[in-house]
Amino acid sequence: MRLEQLFQQIDHFMKGSSIWESRGVISSLLDIIAIFSRNDLKSEILKEVDRHLTLLNKMTSSDNIDHAKLRTVLSNLASIGDELYSNPGKIGNSLMENELFKCISQRSAIPGGTCAFDLPAYHYWLQMDLGQRRQDMDAWTKHFAASRSAIDLLLNFIRQSATPTEELGSAGFYQKTLDHSLPFQLLRVGLPRSSPYYAEISGGKHRFTIRFMQSNGDERPTQSVRDVGFLLTCCLL
Repeated sequence: MRLEQLFQQIDHFMKGSSIWESRGVISSLLDIIAIFSRNDLKSEILKEVDRHLTLLNKMTSSDNIDHAKLRTVLSNLASIGDELYSNPGKIGNSLMENELFKCISQRSAIPGGTCAFDLPAYHYWLQMDLGQRRQDMDAWTKHFAASRSAIDLLLNFIRQSATPTEELGSAGFYQKTLDHSLPFQLLRVGLPRSSPYYAEISGGKHRFTIRFMQSNGDERPTQSVRDVGFLLTCCLL
């Protein structure tokens, strides 16, 4: 989900034309590279792709589904899996062979370390024509195209795997015990945009709790003293 947000940030910054938005793209790419370099996410993504392929293939014999849509989804998953398997090493490693990215990565750990006087090569690139910058950024983001497609598809499957139910948090508190035999993957809490509350969720394999908090300006947030109605989705696929 962190990667999903970073990819969305890139989409936002790529629409802009200013130097600061190009910086935003590079900063998000560096965060993505850092996440992939610290974790063996490629194998985790491939495991999930293979698991979903197995689950969805079992559904092909069912009569109550859209078979054309299922075939499309299966084809997309298989293509993503093949592309990830065909690229050796960790995702994004090849991008870090780029000398400009190496320099930016080393300096970005220092507060303000990517200033023009620290990284003249970066400053030079930022002053290039917008078309050239976008061409470069498109090429750099393509290193993560397959993994992003997999993440988007898998998260969408999980989020749509259950129907939300109407629940009530008594005095801003809600707790539920989970079925130990079911490996739940994600909890979704829905509140109206006009609600003055936000949800703080904590828990483990056996149970979870939700506290509905209210901001108090500069003061510490407090739990609601009122009952809070919300939508709850316990996602499992």
